[in-house]
Formats: sequence, structure tokens, C-alpha cells
Amino acid sequence: SPFSLSFTFFIILIMSKCRAIVWPKVILFGDSITQVYLQTDGVQKLKCDVVNRGLSGYNSRWAKILLPRLLETHNSNEGHIAAVTVFFGANDSALKGKREVGVLLTCWVVTLLSSAGVEPDKVIFITPPPIHEPAWEKECILKGSALNRLNAVAGQYAQACVEAAGQCGVNVLDLWTLMQKDGQDYTEYLSDGLHLSQKGNQFVSEHLWRLLQRRMEELPFILPYWADVNATSPETTLLCD
Repeated sequence: SPFSLSFTFFIILIMSKCRAIVWPKVILFGDSITQVYLQTDGVQKLKCDVVNRGLSGYNSRWAKILLPRLLETHNSNEGHIAAVTVFFGANDSALKGKREVGVLLTCWVVTLLSSAGVEPDKVIFITPPPIHEPAWEKECILKGSALNRLNAVAGQYAQACVEAAGQCGVNVLDLWTLMQKDGQDYTEYLSDGLHLSQKGNQFVSEHLWRLLQRRMEELPFILPYWADVNATSPETTLLCD
């Protein structure tokens, strides 16, 4: 009908003058612990998109190579980066290969800041959690190998992570220390001695939210609150910047 054609033309005309809707992003960059993290409780309280870039088996050396490419797809032309978490160490602390995590972490931040313009206060390092060696050894045996990680070595990586964060002026969530604080039983935070259990994911969520909360509260709402939408003519509200 003429009315429907006129209305369609009106919508097209308005949309041509509106910018595309782009949500700010929180990028979760890490190994399999990050990969599984968002599949459970994860980050739930954000006014933005959560981009999970958890890569099973990856270590900090590989991450240093990959990070600039990852950020190219989330640059300022596509959307605002609200925060980036960098969560490696579980694979770096395997009992083989070179151990240069402190240097690598520093390089990541330099690369991060120069390639994507992400300010230091938007970057959060997360240390590896503690390792429960008896439980993880059972997993190793099932896969036909000997115990390949030690809690003490994971602690060395956690310490290097904290030191690098201090040098770069970024925030850090020290899971290795927090989960063992005051001699508490940290095994309940682990599903297999290495990866996080549901309770471990909740632990990360609670502590990570404390670091993210201020950044999230400062973000504007991208779309109007439902009660503010013009019920009679919703396009006048929803199609305006």
C-alpha cells in the first residue's frame, strides 16, 4: 500500500543518517583457562560485548606474536576497547622450554598500547592459579605422561606477572596468591588440578569485577532504557543517535 511504502522509505531515510550500533568491548585474552571461563559464569555485568580469545595450549611467547593481529580486528574504527585481560602462565610454567615471562609480559603491554591505543588503566594482567600437583599428575598419567607442572614454578610466573604489571603501570589480579591466602584450601577452585572449577570461575568473576566495575560504570548506555522508548513511534527513539 502507499502508506507502507512511505513508511518504509521513511525508515530507510532515517537509518541512512544513523550510525551503526557499536558496543564497547572487553577482550579476554589467554589460554584454555580463559577459553572455558566464558562458557560458565564468566563476566555478566558489563555494558559491552565480551570477546573471548582464550586459546587452548597457547603460551605467552605465542601470544606476543598473535596479539597485534588480534587487536587489528578491534581497533578504534570498529569500536571502543573498554578493557583487555591478559591471562597466561599455565602453559608457560610447563617443565620445559625457556622462561622469559617477565620480559614477554612487558613487551605485550608495549605492543598493546602502541598498536591499539589502549591506555594502561584498561589493561589487567591475571596470574596463573595455583596447581594442585596430585590431581594434575593423575590427569598427566591418563594422557601417558609424567607430571609436567609444579605449583612452585607457577608461583614464579605469577611473581613475574605482578612485577611486570608494576613496571608497566597496569592492574593485576594475582590468583596464585589470592587462592592460597591464609592457607585456604585452593583445590576447590580447580577442576583437575590445573583448570578452574565452577567455584574457581566464580572466584575470578568476583575479583575481576572489582577491577572492571569503575570502567563499566563510566560507560554510557548504547540504547535507551525501555521505559524511555516512545511507544507510539518507537523509530523516533531507536533510530536516533
